[in-house]
Amino acid sequence: MRAALILFTFMAMAAPVAADMTPAPPRSRMPPAPSAEQEYTRGLAATRAKEWSVAAAAFTKAVEMKPAYPEAWNGLGYALRNQGRYPESLKAYDEALRLWPDYPEARLKPLDATMARELAEAIAKGK
Repeated sequence: MRAALILFTFMAMAAPVAADMTPAPPRSRMPPAPSAEQEYTRGLAATRAKEWSVAAAAFTKAVEMKPAYPEAWNGLGYALRNQGRYPESLKAYDEALRLWPDYPEARLKPLDATMARELAEAIAKGK
């Protein structure tokens, strides 16, 4: 009787172990989170399509992930400027220039007359 009890106890303990040894089904893998560079590339694509809010969101994510990314700060400045968000745009351009003082793309390019006037008015309001 004692041998049967020991054998039963052993089998009861071994059963879950045997079940655990079956191969697990493959897990669905989540794609890795996009990198700052991928967000920057997404921002560039949105810029080419003139989707300014999408571009600004992508560049914002890029600089959140990699704060020392002057190209992304510049892209953010450009996207914000095209949304008429001039004070925020200037802050982004300033950060790009702070990170890379000789960065030629971060310097304001000639604007059309309307945008230049709007930018000047926004700067004047901020003072």
